[in-house]
Amino acid sequence: MITKVKGTYDVLVPETKKWQALEAKIRTLYEFYNYDEIRTPIMEYSKVFHRDSEQSEMVTKETYNFLDRSNREITLRPEGTAGVIRSYVENKLYTSQEVSKFYYIGPNFRYERPQKGRYRQFSQFGIEAVGSNDPMLDVEALALAYETIKRLGL
Repeated sequence: MITKVKGTYDVLVPETKKWQALEAKIRTLYEFYNYDEIRTPIMEYSKVFHRDSEQSEMVTKETYNFLDRSNREITLRPEGTAGVIRSYVENKLYTSQEVSKFYYIGPNFRYERPQKGRYRQFSQFGIEAVGSNDPMLDVEALALAYETIKRLGL
């Protein structure tokens, strides 16, 4: 019998209805605060996730990496921020307005030891405000985190 990959899960009815309702609440809240949804590829060139820090260890040890047919290193998305910033720069979104505010919802992948509540494929949502050092954007992010938790009943 063919089974799902270790560390992944199927989302079945009625769970899909719960996910749809959760995502709708997130979208409504973030759009109220003028964040626009951004959808980045589920895979990126590995260098998108490379950093000069301990986090770069995550890229080599905890990510799904492979070579494509042209021998380029590809990584399945382990988190949302790096792809959003790559898209912001590549698409020159910085020319459209002073501050660009994005939110994202989607699957991510990490090669970890599966355990209760921790899977190799998981969903993540988040926000990014890019183009300003205004500390009020940090305050807004904290307020949105609080409001998200409250609205989702967590």
